[in-house]
Amino acid sequence: MEIMFVLLGLALIIGAVLFILQKKHPKKFNTPVLANYDLKDITINHIDQMEDGSEFEMYLYKLFLELGYKGVYKTPGSRDFGADVVFTDREGFRNVIQAKRYSVGNNVGVDAVQQAFSSMRYYKAKKSMVITSSEFTDSCETLAGINHVKLLDRTDLIEIIKAFKIDDHAAIKTRIEAEPRMILETWSELKDPVLRDIKKDYKAEKRVNELRKAK
Repeated sequence: MEIMFVLLGLALIIGAVLFILQKKHPKKFNTPVLANYDLKDITINHIDQMEDGSEFEMYLYKLFLELGYKGVYKTPGSRDFGADVVFTDREGFRNVIQAKRYSVGNNVGVDAVQQAFSSMRYYKAKKSMVITSSEFTDSCETLAGINHVKLLDRTDLIEIIKAFKIDDHAAIKTRIEAEPRMILETWSELKDPVLRDIKKDYKAEKRVNELRKAK
């Protein structure tokens, strides 16, 4: 009997400790969002609670499958060469997706665009995009606009989630496949015989000139 009371006491203590830890660190002890789920039940809050980017990648993979896209597959967790999900759109063009599940306020930078754009040749894709649960930096927007990379931010993701709940797949596909914002000013200068400097390291230039003069 004494042993039973001791074991019961230990169980109660362990349960109390786990309860306290779960309250302090809910994400660490929650069941993964996609462990048992209906895609229509997933909200932006569920995505915010995901422990890492792999769950978000799985969510997008499942979403694009249920949207009825062809050629949908998820790339390996390592050595993905910059793409997380691949699909073929309604025009028959292969697309690569770089998924970024970032917390609100932690904006996605230029590296996401670089990864998505550079992965196209490896996956023999025609188009590339970045989808995030957050927002994009100004530099990211600029680089994407110049390189024709589609950006879908938190607002887009929320609208996609809403449309999916009411089975409006056409609206989702229109948003996903819409042309990205393009910046053409840089390309228009290619016909100019004298190209201006876009961005350069003036300190390096000054240092080299000083070394030349010292000779």
